[in-house]
Order: sequence, then structure tokens, then C-alpha cells
Amino acid sequence: MQTAGWKRPVLALVLFGCAFGYVEAAVVSYLRYLHEPILHRFYPARSINDLFPLLTAQQAAQSGPRERKVLITEVGREASTIVMLAGIALAVSKNPGQWAAAFAIAFGVWDSTFYLFLKILLDWPASLATWDILFIIPVPWVAPVIAPVLVSAAMVVSGIWHLRREAAGRPANLGLRNWAGLFAGAFIIIVSFTLDRTNVSAGGMPRPFHWAVFGLGMLIGLSAYAEAALRSRPDYFAAAASSPHASGSSPESLRNSL
Repeated sequence: MQTAGWKRPVLALVLFGCAFGYVEAAVVSYLRYLHEPILHRFYPARSINDLFPLLTAQQAAQSGPRERKVLITEVGREASTIVMLAGIALAVSKNPGQWAAAFAIAFGVWDSTFYLFLKILLDWPASLATWDILFIIPVPWVAPVIAPVLVSAAMVVSGIWHLRREAAGRPANLGLRNWAGLFAGAFIIIVSFTLDRTNVSAGGMPRPFHWAVFGLGMLIGLSAYAEAALRSRPDYFAAAASSPHASGSSPESLRNSL
């Protein structure tokens, strides 16, 4: 990826993410209309703009074979969403680091514009504090809208930064420790989304979100990438080479040691 060439793939990822965000919002709009009569039958006092309580497995079974088929189709749609985002990232990348950055950009733009278009189409969510069902694979992920939006913003910023630095010939070299931190942070964030799965699956209203767990995951993930980003700065190795502890070490040996 040449110095002047990073803008083209980023533009492609942003356009794809925006268009895919609209498609996703349109599909959700149709699903809302499809499910509303069923939800109203079990929860007549529920507002049309409320996603909770969810149908329980028993209620879904009572709704007939069409409802079960729609649920299976929805699982396939969610899985296909991730495959599509991974595919567009693969199309514009040349190595694993570029792929991860491209996927982060596409995912972040898609997720953010999804909520923007839902607001336009359905006037939902009412605010960033509104609870949403993020995924249902393999269990329901639920959180206030602001939580996935924060994750998406971090993904877009770090992804663009990564592609810019790599195009300039100063990539953020992710070591094993950095990758471990990124995966650990992502895992903890997902855990924060699924901690209330038993309650909401049973038809309960969402309990207070586990912000401490979510914040820990964000901190670990961002710190892992920030460390790699710091090491990519030209003045980092100059400072390390001048350190008394780095006597006799070259910048290249310092880079390899990290």
C-alpha cells in the first residue's frame, strides 16, 4: 500500500460500510413490522418502540413454524454479515495487519451508520442510552446503543491510523503481546454484552449494564494497540537507543526485541 494509495481503500470501505448500514437498517425495519403482531400478542402493554422483553423459546415455539424459520434465517443473516465485512476487508488488503485494519473500518462504519439509518427510518433509538439487541449468535448480546458505538468509533480511528502509517512506511508492528491484548479486550467486551443473556432470554427486562467489564475490555484492547502505535514513532527508537540500558543496541535490534 503506497503512501498516496491508502485513501482509496479507506473510501471504498467507508462507502461499503455506509451502504451496508442502510441495507441492515432496512432489513431490521422489515423485521420489526413482521414481529410486532407476535410481540403484541404476548406483551400487549409493550410500546412499539421497545425491543424488550424478548420472546422466550417457549413463546417462539407457540408462534408457529414461520417464526422458527425466521429465527433460523436471522442467525444466517448475522453470520453472513460478518463474512461480508471480512470479505471486503480481504479485497483491499495485502497482509494480516491491513486486513484487520480494513475489517475494523468496515465494521465500525457499518455499525455506526446502521443506527443512524434506523433513526431516520424508524425514529429509533430514542437516545444513545436505549437498549439494543446486538447479536443473537450464539446467545443474545444486549447493551445500550452507546456501547457498540464507542467500540465502532475506536475501530474506525485505529483502522485508518494503521493504514496511513503502513502506507507511509512506518507500520504499527503488532507483536504477539499486542495481538493477545486485542483479542483479550474484544473477548471481555463481548462478555460484557452477554452477561445478562439468561435474564433477557427468559423474557426479562435488561439489568444495569456492566460498564466496568466493558471499560476493562476497551482499556486492554486500546492499550495493546497504543503500545504498538507508540513503537512505530520514529523518535521512539532514537530515545530507546540513547537510554543507558540500550548501550550497544541498534534500533533494529531493539525493534526485534519487541
